[in-house]
Amino acid sequence: MNLTKYVIGIDYGSDSVRSVIVNTENGAEVSSSVYYYQRWQKGLYCEATLNQFRQHPLDYIEGLEHTIKDCIAKSGIPDIASAIKGIAVDTTGSTPVAVDKTGTPLALTSGFEENPNAMFVLWKDHTGIKEAAQINEHAAKFEINYLKYVGGIYSSEWFWAKLLHVLRADDAVRDATHSWVEHCDWIPFLLSGGTDASQMKRSRCAAGHKALWAEEFDGLPPETFFSSLDPLLAGFRERLFEHTYTSDESAGNLSEEWAERLGLSTDVVIGVGAFDAHMGAVGGQIEPYHLCKIMGTSTCDILVAPTQELDGKLVKGICGQVNGSVIPGTLGLEAGQSAFGDVYAWFKKVLSWPLTSILANTTLVDSATATALIEEIENKIIVELSQQAARLPESKNAELALDWLNGRRTPDANQELKGAITGLNLGSDAPRIFRALAEATCFGAKSIVDRFIAQGVPVKGVIGIGGVAKKSPYIMQMMADILEMPIRIHRFEHTCALGAAMFAATAAKIYPTVEEAMVAMGTGFERTYEPNPAKQGLYRAHYAHYKSLGGFIEEQTAARLSTKSTENHGQLQEH
Repeated sequence: MNLTKYVIGIDYGSDSVRSVIVNTENGAEVSSSVYYYQRWQKGLYCEATLNQFRQHPLDYIEGLEHTIKDCIAKSGIPDIASAIKGIAVDTTGSTPVAVDKTGTPLALTSGFEENPNAMFVLWKDHTGIKEAAQINEHAAKFEINYLKYVGGIYSSEWFWAKLLHVLRADDAVRDATHSWVEHCDWIPFLLSGGTDASQMKRSRCAAGHKALWAEEFDGLPPETFFSSLDPLLAGFRERLFEHTYTSDESAGNLSEEWAERLGLSTDVVIGVGAFDAHMGAVGGQIEPYHLCKIMGTSTCDILVAPTQELDGKLVKGICGQVNGSVIPGTLGLEAGQSAFGDVYAWFKKVLSWPLTSILANTTLVDSATATALIEEIENKIIVELSQQAARLPESKNAELALDWLNGRRTPDANQELKGAITGLNLGSDAPRIFRALAEATCFGAKSIVDRFIAQGVPVKGVIGIGGVAKKSPYIMQMMADILEMPIRIHRFEHTCALGAAMFAATAAKIYPTVEEAMVAMGTGFERTYEPNPAKQGLYRAHYAHYKSLGGFIEEQTAARLSTKSTENHGQLQEH
């Protein structure tokens, strides 16, 4: 009889969901499966020019069922289903959705199936910029600083800004909405057969970093904070949550319905969910004062520190500091960049325009050949750009870029900001522009490290996980050179899912603490990028130019917004 115990870690990313079955004895991956969201791939319910990015709950459900069944089928271990003891989930965030009293997302109810406002509002959706600005202005009126644990600035990427925007934008959704739920809270609720939104176990991670929950406030800010911001928010605090749960706790057991659908037992324990970066930091074997950078479409930067060592210290301009959001009993601090891999994807898309718009419609070759050529070239663009950019001669006057193509997350959230490229000349070719964009993303990372250090929180090293960390030696070496510190790259392919598996093992009581699960199930690091001292002077000079360019763009943005506000005020007075 096989006495080995297994768990499943599920990682919901921006484009896909991946599940892994992990051996709890040593963290070895038994099998994995990735499912790309079908509706999302078609661009449904999204409008990039409006910063609207929505995802249908059916994409999440279909991916959940497919990847778990696929993992079990691929495992090659007889009767493995009976040896699976726990499941835990991480998701992007803040990615909330409107639900009815039963906790069902409105997009799964009659009349709302195709309504984007009834769907999950993806983390990078910035339709709530106006609402975030109003929250920041409103919070300044209160004696208690309710933004103190989220870096002092509320972002349009977060819970309350998105809720208020949806309530204002859609009367039908507003009338049908009972509560507002994070993706990482809904999946465990779904798997455990929840039927009452008020009984949903809310993640400490999500609530503390994005929804203004704090131990000092005994929960959320008071009702008057929200109702005086906008009467549409009246009553929501009561229908949300007071208590939160760390991810080493159980959200319940697998329901009979889902046990039957997945071929598992109702004895399987479902852990409380959390955000991908926070569980990824655990999977990446984070250490105190080491910054774990989860590098994908965006970055999320996680640092943990003993609570008593940072007692009373608040870091301004980050995405919050929450006791237990990463490792229970330890302070978790979050920062990040709104666009990282998305910057390279944007440039790739620009370069691919002739392929998708001209070659796709050519009559010189058959459609199958054209499609194959497009796919081959697109798959090689970033690799070839990286190789050619690495061979470019160093220059003090090289092209310079800002990485704010999707606004700025940290330090000091401002989703109104835009990207920029300067120093262009007739010799500026694709590799040179790519180099500038790569430098910009690394300079954005440095600005985060500098903020932590300036606020008295040391950064002793960097741990890299995620797609860019694993696949781009060029960018990782550049980042090590710019940060002037080594970067260790974690070995596990799906590190966020491994972190979820570690929490699943803890929730299922296979390990008493997540720290012990990390030791037993951690798989170590595959390589380290050491900084090149010879490049220190060049990058320091470029970074100074980056900050100057950023300051100029911020001034221009503020002036534009001020002019726009004055014009709107004048129009209102005329009416």
